[in-house]
Amino acid sequence: MTGAMIRPLQRPVPLRQSVYDALIDLIVGGDLPPGQHMVETDLARQLGVSRQPIREALHRMEAEGWVDLRPSQGAFVHVPTDSEVDELLDVRALLEAETARLAAASTGSDRQAQLARLREICREGEAAADAGEFGTAVAANTAFHAEIAVIGGNATLAELADIVGRRVQWYYRMVAPARGHGSWSEHAEMIEAIEAGDPDRAQALARRHTERTRLAYHQPRPATSSATGLASQGSLTTLTGSGAFGSPAWSMSSISPRSDMMWYDPSARYSRMIVQVPSAWV
Repeated sequence: MTGAMIRPLQRPVPLRQSVYDALIDLIVGGDLPPGQHMVETDLARQLGVSRQPIREALHRMEAEGWVDLRPSQGAFVHVPTDSEVDELLDVRALLEAETARLAAASTGSDRQAQLARLREICREGEAAADAGEFGTAVAANTAFHAEIAVIGGNATLAELADIVGRRVQWYYRMVAPARGHGSWSEHAEMIEAIEAGDPDRAQALARRHTERTRLAYHQPRPATSSATGLASQGSLTTLTGSGAFGSPAWSMSSISPRSDMMWYDPSARYSRMIVQVPSAWV
């Protein structure tokens, strides 16, 4: 054969990799919250595969810290410890501060288009947070920081930030309601510093942004931001569960006429508990 351009065949993604990616997405997306029991047979049925690739994926995920395998009990989504969160946010603070500094110092020809993209993401994320659509807000937050890394122009740094960002996205979902509008105000300040070409300010703002996320994670919060003043409105529904509050792991168990409620304390995240909320909320 002469003169012909032969391209390598596109190999299909191995099934075990596809299963692994699907399970990680379910965890990061909040469909499998921390503490959730991951039943092999259920996962295999839902993903349309045998139990073997599920088992292989779970062992890999245990090695990477996504799940815990307990003897005679099975697999459970890992519940991040405070120290694990702090260590990850330490790394994120370094990476995000540097990508923000590089973005502010960049002089690429497509800079204006990139800044416009940042503003668009910021508007979308803020609108989602204001509407209580926290899944969309979390995705927008990830896209925002990824775009800053692209503007920075350091491919290796962007790749590292992306690796860390996936786990940060998982943790950020737990504080997205608390961060809300404040997070997007901070994003807007970062855009201003990048547009002004002020690397030092962009770097400082990015570091402060991460520290505020850390504070939000460690700050006790009620089960719902709408609870104040509503506990005495009508009957209450008792919810019990061992997963993230509001996740499928929670279920209604009874109706109670009591006019008080128990608060959800994230310092004991995802331990089994009982919380009462107004019936109208469920």
